[in-house]
Amino acid sequence: MKQLFLLLTIGFFINFSPLHAQKQTKTENIFLITVDGLRWQEVFKGADSLFIDDTGMVENTDELMAKYWDSDPKKRRKMLMPFFWEKLSTEGQLYGNRVYGNLVDNSNTMLFSYPGYNEVLSGFADDKRINSNSKVNNPNTTLLEYLNQSTDYKNKVLAYGSWDVFPFIINEERSKVPVNAGFDLAEGINLTDKELMINRLQSEIRGPWGGVRLDAFTHNYALEGIKKNEPKVVYIAYGEPDDWAHDNAYDQYLYSIHQFDTYLKELWDYIQNSPQYKNKTTMIITTDHGRGTNKKTWTGHGSSIPEAKEIWMAAIGPDTPAKGEMKTKGLWHSSMIARTIFKLLGTEYPDAKAGKVINDMIR
Repeated sequence: MKQLFLLLTIGFFINFSPLHAQKQTKTENIFLITVDGLRWQEVFKGADSLFIDDTGMVENTDELMAKYWDSDPKKRRKMLMPFFWEKLSTEGQLYGNRVYGNLVDNSNTMLFSYPGYNEVLSGFADDKRINSNSKVNNPNTTLLEYLNQSTDYKNKVLAYGSWDVFPFIINEERSKVPVNAGFDLAEGINLTDKELMINRLQSEIRGPWGGVRLDAFTHNYALEGIKKNEPKVVYIAYGEPDDWAHDNAYDQYLYSIHQFDTYLKELWDYIQNSPQYKNKTTMIITTDHGRGTNKKTWTGHGSSIPEAKEIWMAAIGPDTPAKGEMKTKGLWHSSMIARTIFKLLGTEYPDAKAGKVINDMIR
């Protein structure tokens, strides 16, 4: 009798445990995309009227105005980010237009990069331990590491970033997630002709910053790696907007945003034309922090600039209802992304400290 009871008890947990429950979602693959320091103002309003014609911030005001200016913010946001406002606004969801009271904030109070990326990737703020941009291995386990430890996703997780701190944020040493970031080259014995060419070009074109490569290298390494390895989970972290903003180059900031939008279109077009990914992949897009709102503060962020907590996020995929620009009042945090990704994949996030699921993002 005791043996029968034990068998029934084991059967109950196998059948009803969340980890063994029948999967209700269509998502099998995740593309998590971040872009450093892109303000919600440009995402939802396009080019800023305070900055676009300032000759101290723009080299050629006539050229920039011709490309990205219209008196109607809905027109100029589409001029700046056509993929966002043609594809995501009709087939996905966009959160963070504060005009409607649709708020997305950082949970961390540091309001700079490492704490912001830790929050996205681990699901919670950790202001006591993650309070600098130093190259220190993240003590927290990220969603990438959890997935790489699982049976279904082991060795099917890849990460690419423009900033050379990402191997530490993801803790490549412990997580065993391959990270190509900073000025890393593609490695291995079976490099494609394109990877060899990108390696050569990156060695010849250093770009304007010491610790951050140009996003063209990050994007093309990632796209070629995706085509070659067909990972189930990809994290890509673009970086240029933040660095151009720090340089007070509003023209280059806008150009890099437009190029980022083009990269997203290229990724989504590949997803929709690949048997591995089509109708089985969710793309989630966000930023690590916001920045100031006037000419003195827009170049910076951090705890001394309260507006730097103001961020945004977007999603598109087979399980995400096509609600477009979200106008419901409420507050969301980037710490909610990790648990939401696991929910999309049909399982529970293992860390209780992580933020709640974004229920509107899942059908």
